[in-house]
Amino acid sequence: MAKTVYQLKVTLAGSSPEIWRRIIVSPGGWLVSFHRILQTTMGWTNSHLHLFHDGTSEYVPREFETEDTLDSRGVKLQQILNSENPAILYEYDFGDGWAHKIELEKVIEDDKGKVPRCIGGERACPPEDCGGLPGYDEVREIISDPSHEEYEETLQWLGGKFDPEHFSVDEVNKLLRRKDYGCPWY
Repeated sequence: MAKTVYQLKVTLAGSSPEIWRRIIVSPGGWLVSFHRILQTTMGWTNSHLHLFHDGTSEYVPREFETEDTLDSRGVKLQQILNSENPAILYEYDFGDGWAHKIELEKVIEDDKGKVPRCIGGERACPPEDCGGLPGYDEVREIISDPSHEEYEETLQWLGGKFDPEHFSVDEVNKLLRRKDYGCPWY
């Protein structure tokens, strides 16, 4: 039986070349669950605060105790992202400032498989705590030059390897099938 789903494009704002994902999600899911889906899909580790912004209001989990925000645990995705408001912002890690533009590409009847699922994307997510886009540009520059004085240290910090071009739909979908969409809540 087909169900109504959203096809979304998630783009890391300001990334060049562009880092993006295309995902299929349930419009009736809670924002707190959608956050986990985004973390896994993009490749983040859920180590920092986050928020959603619909152009009018900001939504965060109540335990963040931020002022002038609404509790994302009581809001469904379709309440803030729909045909009347087809794009929202998702910000992760307020220090590094990873802003993601989330666009509703289409609403479809789907009977093709598990939801959520990733159907496309390009490039690896930047490493956590690298200093935002300027820091990520520096990391890419350093690891592209084995003669760079910080090459070994940076590679070690990255866990021994990092390919800025790597992205695997299959790897993401394997994680999305796990409990909490492969993203534990800390």
